[in-house]
Amino acid sequence: MYVIGLILSAAIGLSLGLIGGGGSILTVPILVYFLGVDAHEAVGMSLAVVGATSVFGSYLHFKRGNLNFPAGLLFGIAGIVGAFLGSPLTTRVAPNILLLIFGALMFVVAVSMLWRKNYSETDAPRQQVLWKALAAGFGVGVLTGFLGVGGGFLIVPALVMFGGLAMKEAIGTSLFVIFLNCVAGLIGHASQNHFDWSLTGQVMLLAVGGAVVGTILSHRIAAHRLQTLFAVLVLAVSVFLFVKNYTVLF
Repeated sequence: MYVIGLILSAAIGLSLGLIGGGGSILTVPILVYFLGVDAHEAVGMSLAVVGATSVFGSYLHFKRGNLNFPAGLLFGIAGIVGAFLGSPLTTRVAPNILLLIFGALMFVVAVSMLWRKNYSETDAPRQQVLWKALAAGFGVGVLTGFLGVGGGFLIVPALVMFGGLAMKEAIGTSLFVIFLNCVAGLIGHASQNHFDWSLTGQVMLLAVGGAVVGTILSHRIAAHRLQTLFAVLVLAVSVFLFVKNYTVLF
């Protein structure tokens, strides 16, 4: 199980580099069920892994001209505020309930990614809607701080629909926003939990390696094809989390 968990860690970065999100939603389940980490600690470790992977991936996209700093900072500042507010909520929720919330969020993620393929093939920019961009950035930040997810599955479509970015630019910018949110969330969690930094480092290195491969592939293959397959995987994991933890509701 441990080796499988490390292999799956590379898939986190692969998805982040390829489609700008999605992979981080698997980080906590991988840490908990494959690497034996407590659910509360897994949230903080996830922020470190996803943050490091995202900053590396965003740099690679920046070199290819697919990173919009003004839009990224707009979403990022709103997200940082949300992440600081969301971080203290993690320890107030029982581990099983936390994983059930994860399952519900992963279901939403899967549906969102399947829906997003309807417009992912277009690269036509849209008009920026400032207040919606700020609201979306804040909401994703709260989720990042609370559950340790990057939120790229929400940031990418929000950057396209409200930030006025083309799809490829939104993917690179999403990684920059995820990095900012993760830093804020990690600062909030660092004072509440102690992490296994050795294991965190191993997962981080594998995820960064996956991000490099994903970023290269993002310019060579149709991302929406992998996105559909990944959405099915996320949906399957959400069902697994419900089956493992639903008894706490009764």
